[in-house]
Amino acid sequence: MPVLQALPVRYTLLLCIAIAAVLIYVPFLVVAYGRVQAGFDMANPRALFDKLPNYAKRATWAHENSFESFMLFAAGALMAVVTQVESVWATGAAISYVVARSLYSPFYILNVPILRSLMFGVGTLAIATLMGLSLQQAAP
Repeated sequence: MPVLQALPVRYTLLLCIAIAAVLIYVPFLVVAYGRVQAGFDMANPRALFDKLPNYAKRATWAHENSFESFMLFAAGALMAVVTQVESVWATGAAISYVVARSLYSPFYILNVPILRSLMFGVGTLAIATLMGLSLQQAAP
């Protein structure tokens, strides 16, 4: 896997954290469009949820899930940075997470549950891989 070794592992992990942070807000662009369609009310923005089109509701849930997943990914990737994991597996896991999360939201918004769940699983496996490699590296 020479392509995965093109950049230092630590740089790749930090870059993937930054990309994943940006990906949190991509579904919110769809939510914003749905809010405009539903007639956004500045006085009661949360009350608008029930009036949103279904795709915008799913985008809201994708946005919220992105926060939840990001916290664990950032922890796993930072664990790998701190423990100085130098593995193609860590690079692959971080890139896999970013790819899976970039597909997760569109699948959620488009209501393709099997692919959404598959991407969630890939992302979770990537997080577990990063944490496992970190714990293995730090073991006495």
